[in-house]
This record gives sequence, C-alpha cells and structure tokens, in this order.
Amino acid sequence: MKYARLTKEQFDELNAEFASFLGTQAIDKAEWDSIKINKPEVAEQELDVFSDLIWEGVLSRAEFLEHFSKNHIFLFQCFDTHVQSIVLKSLVPETDFLTKEGLQWLSDNMFTETIEMKVGKKVFTDDRNTSIFELIQQGAFLSDGQLFKQINTIIES
Repeated sequence: MKYARLTKEQFDELNAEFASFLGTQAIDKAEWDSIKINKPEVAEQELDVFSDLIWEGVLSRAEFLEHFSKNHIFLFQCFDTHVQSIVLKSLVPETDFLTKEGLQWLSDNMFTETIEMKVGKKVFTDDRNTSIFELIQQGAFLSDGQLFKQINTIIES
C-alpha cells in the first residue's frame, strides 16, 4: 500500500465508486460478501488497492494545501516538480491561529512587525504525490488556495 487506507466514513462516502471498482473486476455484491467472510485477506487487499487509487486521483489534482497551528500558518502551492510555500508566524505567543479571533488578529496585523513571513520553494525529492501525502499526514489539508493567492499577490506587488 502506497498511501493509507481510507476510513470507514470515506468508504461509506465512496460506496458507489467502490461498487464500480469491484465491478471492473467482475465482483458483484454476493461475491464481495463471500470474499469478506471466506477470504478476508483478499478483501483487505481490495480495500487497500481502492484506497491507493482514490488517493492517487486526489493527490494528482491537488494544487493548494494549508496547515494551521497555534502560531504558524503554512500555505503551499504544488506544481509538477516543486512546492512553493508561504509561512506566517506570529511573534506574539498568545496568538492562536486555530481560533476565529486569532485569524482576525492575523488580518489586522498581517504586515506589521508582529508577523514573520517567509517564502520558499522546495523541489520534490520523492514522487510528487507521495510528497503531498506526507504534508497531509502532518496535518495539512487541501484548499482552494484563496489565502495563498491573496498573500502571494501582495508579496509580488
């Protein structure tokens, strides 16, 4: 398995897609029920293969990621060969970017001496999708990139 198995909730959401996936292997519901009971290791393999297919599709389309912590915001734009990053750090320890108030504080203080901003670029050393998956495993989530674009536009102007 290249990535991670989908959660039960994710499988529930992708029920129709999973049924189609099994259908491409000529496995109907009755046969799937039999496999789960009589060959649980085969069922596990099918779940893993399907999970990797879903992850591969999601990661291939991933363009923007965000990761928020108490005093940092990491914004990423993913390209084919590298990732651009914008890192915002509050120099005021009591700021909490995980709260609505913390984000309002960021908005009010964005270009003051209380916010440290760093811009970077990192070439993917591993496979692109594996690198993006590692960011997700560390707490990043897919985003529409609105915050990255807004800040990047200001930086570049």
